[in-house]
Amino acid sequence: MLRIDQKGESSLAQEKKFYSTTTAEVQATLHTTEQQGLTKAEANKRLTEGGANSLVAKRRKTIIERFIDQFKDFMIAVLLVAAIVAGFSGEIADAVIILLVVILNAVFGVFQEVQAEAAIDALKDMSAPMAHVRRDGELITIKSEDVVPGDIVLLEAGDVVPADLRLISAQTLRIEEAALTGESVPVEKQTASLDLQPDEKISLGDQTNMAFMNSNITNGRGTGVVIATGMQTEVGRIAGMLNQTDETKTPLQENLNSLGKTLTWLILFLSVLIFALGMLNQRETLLNMLLTAISLAVAAIPEGLPAIVTVTLALGTKRMAKRNAIVRKLPAVETLGSTDIIASDKTGTLTQNKMTVERLFTNNQLTTASESKADLNDMTVQVMTLANDTKMDKEGKLLGDPTETALVQFGLAHKLDVAALLKQLPRVDEVPFDSERKLMTTIHELDDGRYLIATKGAPDQLLMRATQYEVDNTVKPMDDTERDLILSTNTQLARQALRVLGMAYKVVTELPAKIDTDTVEQELIFTGLIGMIDPERPEVAGAVREAKEAGIRPMMITGDHRDTAEAIAKRLGIIGDHDEAAIISGNELDDMSDEEFAKRVGDYSVYARVAPEHKVRIVKAWQKRGKVVAMTGDGVNDAPALKSADIGIGMGITGTEVSKNASDMVLADDNFSTIVVAVEEGRKVFANIQKAIQYLLSANLGEVLTLFMMTILGWQILAPVQILWINLVTDTFPAIALGVEPMERDIMKRRPRGRKSNFLSGGLSQSIIYQGILEGAITLLVYWIGITYPVHANGSLAHADALTMAFATLGLIQLFHAFNVKSIYGTIFHKNIFSNHSFNWAILASTVLMAATILIPGFNQLFHVTPLDWHQWATVLGSSFSIVIIVEIVKFVQRRMGMNK
Repeated sequence: MLRIDQKGESSLAQEKKFYSTTTAEVQATLHTTEQQGLTKAEANKRLTEGGANSLVAKRRKTIIERFIDQFKDFMIAVLLVAAIVAGFSGEIADAVIILLVVILNAVFGVFQEVQAEAAIDALKDMSAPMAHVRRDGELITIKSEDVVPGDIVLLEAGDVVPADLRLISAQTLRIEEAALTGESVPVEKQTASLDLQPDEKISLGDQTNMAFMNSNITNGRGTGVVIATGMQTEVGRIAGMLNQTDETKTPLQENLNSLGKTLTWLILFLSVLIFALGMLNQRETLLNMLLTAISLAVAAIPEGLPAIVTVTLALGTKRMAKRNAIVRKLPAVETLGSTDIIASDKTGTLTQNKMTVERLFTNNQLTTASESKADLNDMTVQVMTLANDTKMDKEGKLLGDPTETALVQFGLAHKLDVAALLKQLPRVDEVPFDSERKLMTTIHELDDGRYLIATKGAPDQLLMRATQYEVDNTVKPMDDTERDLILSTNTQLARQALRVLGMAYKVVTELPAKIDTDTVEQELIFTGLIGMIDPERPEVAGAVREAKEAGIRPMMITGDHRDTAEAIAKRLGIIGDHDEAAIISGNELDDMSDEEFAKRVGDYSVYARVAPEHKVRIVKAWQKRGKVVAMTGDGVNDAPALKSADIGIGMGITGTEVSKNASDMVLADDNFSTIVVAVEEGRKVFANIQKAIQYLLSANLGEVLTLFMMTILGWQILAPVQILWINLVTDTFPAIALGVEPMERDIMKRRPRGRKSNFLSGGLSQSIIYQGILEGAITLLVYWIGITYPVHANGSLAHADALTMAFATLGLIQLFHAFNVKSIYGTIFHKNIFSNHSFNWAILASTVLMAATILIPGFNQLFHVTPLDWHQWATVLGSSFSIVIIVEIVKFVQRRMGMNK
């Protein structure tokens, strides 16, 4: 019997390629027969030894484990240390606030990722619940999980295949495998073994004598022998790949970790340096200098940054959801904004996932479907409607093979009374379609007692049986000129990747005794050609164009045929009319080494006939080039690549639960153009996070430089409580409000940042440095003015006034500077300066809290400040506002120098 190893792979499957063996050999290998199947005892034995026909998931993390994982982030660890230091230094309030921020951030992270491992459950849910098998010669129905290798399974239209099967009988059997292979048209199945060379490889889509777990039977019936169950099936192999695929860190996570490490070492160094210099100057006690150094460390670390990033991302998520882009993991918002490559599946994502009549050749004229004036008197329309097994349910939905439903839909779209035609000309007999003759014929009784024979099928086969053709209701003898015209038109349509069917008919007075191809499919009257395709979504071409304008490279990765992929890609603008070299097949990719492919990956924009492992390989190759890759997809086959990509984008309508749960983001409308909207939002989120970082770090740098220079100059320095109050009041609210700044107008004209960029790229680091120095210098200047031109003659009061002025300036200058960071290089003096109402209220609230410490008597002693007169307030306010003027001048010079390009 079939032996299963512990790795979850079929040992026999590795040794034997079932698609290249005969049905008799397969049955002999598995010790079963089509007539009898397995005995119930043998089936139970195999079930016990091989296990249930179900998918196995890796162990899941508990909620507690997930919660603990949130604290492994380096930035979070830094904040925890800061909270401990603040607590030991007596600043309990600050320690509590920091801890609350950290805990809320962790809870939010767990909530967003709690469904991350639902992909395997979705695969299980897709499994067929029941299966029809033959055991002990009897047909029985069992749970699909009880199916074992060697079972004989019977398949009918509408069934879901319960396991991987080698087909042993097939009657007009067609199976829809789009979710597994990407093939948009149901595959016609047969039973003969495939004649292949020993080392020849073949894709799943070309294994026409196999049926795969969770694929759908759309037409006909058949029988197969189970050759693999559970984790040994193709779907199981994908589930295994999902278990083994490592999650990729997003650029956001990498940037925050890098920023956190850099800040920590810098702050620790400066804090120790200030402590040492203070002790050398002997101006403060050991305890005071220690508290000052600790306070500076706490203040200099932007503890609000994780919360600000989370809030900014969450607000971006909310906006995106309103625009049909649903984010499952918060960092995905920013990641999408940094995308260089969008690798998209074709079927259902770039196309509509439904066959549609696009071109008609009737009366020797080639027209588009929309321009066609064909009606029910046109014999081409009659044949395509009558020689058709499509059914309509009570809701008016068409059921059947997508190719045939497309033919009926053409009539309905042209407001033709299809139902009346079918009722008027009832079917009395038929010659079913088969793959050898590639034709289908139906016979209908006419009102006068004669019979209409309607035949559709492959044009070349139809022409071999046609002796006449019809033009403008006139029947003429078939000649070489007409035959050449039909064949050349067929070639023309085929080159456009259209699936072409020919239509023919004849009318007879009586039916032959035997109905078969030899008696009814001869001496036909050719009437026309129909060209069909799974068409592109109408809005996608515009989305592709917008993506390219934003510097993003759209790519198509599909399991479909090369010609079809090429045609769709050209129509969408993914490749040009003469870019055939930009297309590569899965087999060609297999022949390339990883090194060669890494060198040439930039040459290709269209990948045809690919398998799931190809998609992962493509994603990895681009990632090795430092590119941020977004992968869209809707099928089971896309799930591993969705997890490997920097951001996986699932389809909400046509997507399987597997792909949706493996994704970082789901498009609720399956609309490719929604991706462009999401990119726009992602870029806006990143820009706003940059603004918050610029604000926080320049402010913190100003604080550090102020204390450092005060220590160097031997001046009296700000008290720890003053440092912490400035930090708490001016940091959080304005920075969060910057996260909801309106989008800058040119954001979709910029090139992608890519993986190597970070939050300090694009001139931000230079801005932070000079603006931080400016804040510190202005604060020190105000302190010097307060000491040099005192209001009080008493020395201690003069120092207290100077410190109060420095304290007020250091807080207010940050609030004025918040307006500067609305744009790195752009001016803030425009009509929309106050358009962000959240920002306006945040600045007002922070200003009131800062002023309250000086103006309210009870706060004076708590914060070691003194009341100021109007001259001192004028100095404070004028100096604080001066940063706006100075930065505007610098921005003007930078723009003139082209630094904003």
